[in-house]
Amino acid sequence: MNTTAVASSEEPAIDAARTDADTALTELYAGHYARLVRLAVLLVREQGLAEDVVQDAFVAMHQRWQRIDQGTAPAYLAKSVVNRSRSALRHRSVVARNRPEPPPDAAPADTEVLASAHRAAVLDGLAALPTRQREVLVMRYYLDYSEREIANALGISQGAVKSHASRGAAALRQTLQEQR
Repeated sequence: MNTTAVASSEEPAIDAARTDADTALTELYAGHYARLVRLAVLLVREQGLAEDVVQDAFVAMHQRWQRIDQGTAPAYLAKSVVNRSRSALRHRSVVARNRPEPPPDAAPADTEVLASAHRAAVLDGLAALPTRQREVLVMRYYLDYSEREIANALGISQGAVKSHASRGAAALRQTLQEQR
């Protein structure tokens, strides 16, 4: 038996079937594409994704054309669009659940420089204070000592600690405002 003769006799039939399928699908596309896209948009709420879903449904139908009852093709397409929309929504929810947390917002680049400049200004302002005021402020704000602890450490009264702290803080505040 000659296989080339069999193959050549089947080719026109296959080509005719493809032409008929292409023509039928072109007519289905022209008649139902817009309606199916509207359906998909209502299901997936995104125009681009809806168009992709409908295109995929038409491609799948084209691949299965010989096994589909052509009388029910519009219903088959609608069902395919609904199922593909469900799949797209499932995929979207899985992606959303597994999306990594965005990194926390980083501080502006100049924050460290400004903080360093501010610390330097505070240290310069402290250096300009009289010794006793500087000692009281450092013990109070950097060591977190109470007034009693400062008074015991420096051998002065608690009233003197309050007085030195008040005067020193006012002088330091004035110095820092002048530097701005």
